[in-house]
Amino acid sequence: MMTNLKTILIPAYEKKYAVGSFNSYNYETFRGSIEAGVETGTPIIAAFGAKYLANMSLETASALVHSLAEPLDIPICLHLDHSKDMEVIFRAIQAGFGSVMYDGSALPFEENLANTRAVCRVAHACGVSVEAELGSLAAGRESHEGEATDVEKYTDPKAAKKFVSATDVDALAVSIGTVHGLYKGKPNIRVDILKEIDQALGIPLVLHGGSGTPKEDILQCIANGIAKINVNTEISSDAVARSAALLAKEKPHFSVLSLHQVDFVKETVKKYIAFFRSH
Repeated sequence: MMTNLKTILIPAYEKKYAVGSFNSYNYETFRGSIEAGVETGTPIIAAFGAKYLANMSLETASALVHSLAEPLDIPICLHLDHSKDMEVIFRAIQAGFGSVMYDGSALPFEENLANTRAVCRVAHACGVSVEAELGSLAAGRESHEGEATDVEKYTDPKAAKKFVSATDVDALAVSIGTVHGLYKGKPNIRVDILKEIDQALGIPLVLHGGSGTPKEDILQCIANGIAKINVNTEISSDAVARSAALLAKEKPHFSVLSLHQVDFVKETVKKYIAFFRSH
């Protein structure tokens, strides 16, 4: 069944577990993620990044996910990830997305706040949840989000409190030391900053850059307010590597290769589901 982000994240935040937000941009990733949810009996957030509009339209993504999810009993949220364009966000709401992320993190604070507030006003009137971002993540190895020139900027807890109070946003993505992609060195995850943000806000927090983050750091983050963790790079890397290995041994029909790739995605997603709920 289709739902919004808030419905999935509030129980996770209150019970101290996290829900994976799995980047999806074709049939194989959408189906693999949703089947992982069915087999584990857990909610799924299928995140369609605005940068993947070259792969399919908002309307196609929505029609595909609705057709896969509506017969199911588990909650499924189709989430628009990392959109800097408010017009794209409004189109996603119209297309049937249950959640949207306005990413104004590169803008001056007051402009990010004003734009996010405008998005929340429209989205909430339609029953759609909103995620926003304060701070910024650097780009790691094999990153397919952000830019190579992105510089890490930690989220300021005091600014976060002002931002959330003024916008009524449903979830906030924070920067505490993770990266988009895989780490180039040993990560320094600032759980102390996260604790301060959580105590100030009391709403579900979001961790971008879940691929490759050490397990002990992830578990500490979940214990301190992180209810949604984005995963992209590892799903892609694993599916590409396993597809290449399969093609080196045999030459399956394209339709059969697609089914294998659904399984590759599903196995990686199931691993993360188990991880994020272990505490």
